[in-house]
Amino acid sequence: MAIYSHCTSAKLLLLLLFLAWRADPSAATDHIVGGDLGWNPNINYSSWSHNQTFLVGDLISFRYQKHTYNVFEVNKTGYDNCTMDGYAGNWTSGKDFIPLNKPQMYYFICDGFCFGSMKVSIVVRPLPANATAPTKALAARGSAAEKSMAVRRVADLVASFVLGVVIGLGMM
Repeated sequence: MAIYSHCTSAKLLLLLLFLAWRADPSAATDHIVGGDLGWNPNINYSSWSHNQTFLVGDLISFRYQKHTYNVFEVNKTGYDNCTMDGYAGNWTSGKDFIPLNKPQMYYFICDGFCFGSMKVSIVVRPLPANATAPTKALAARGSAAEKSMAVRRVADLVASFVLGVVIGLGMM
């Protein structure tokens, strides 16, 4: 009986540790601009952005046809006038992940299609006081942030599989 009780306690502890790891309050949210519609002309991105809550450490990602569209980060003047005023960055991969590292307004446009409504402004808010700072990997630009998210997804799948095997087969 003591061995069974010890095994059950070990399984419960493993389950609790896994759930605590999954409930990381600092895990970034990937906000895909336009949702299923992506980054394309004639979409109301103001409505989309107003239905999102952006926090420091989150990602904003743009999905679009490579070689046709692009993404430029500009200032408010550049956003309002569809110009390169305040140019702060540019992405052209067709699947761009941009870390939101500061609590501030961000302005993004598509050069050549901005007047066709391909522009979005967002407000990034600070993390709640009880949340921990995001990992350095998520604070990196572009593909490093994408790789970090992919690694996290693979780690989640592996951990879920191992946990299921351990608990399901009574290996402890």
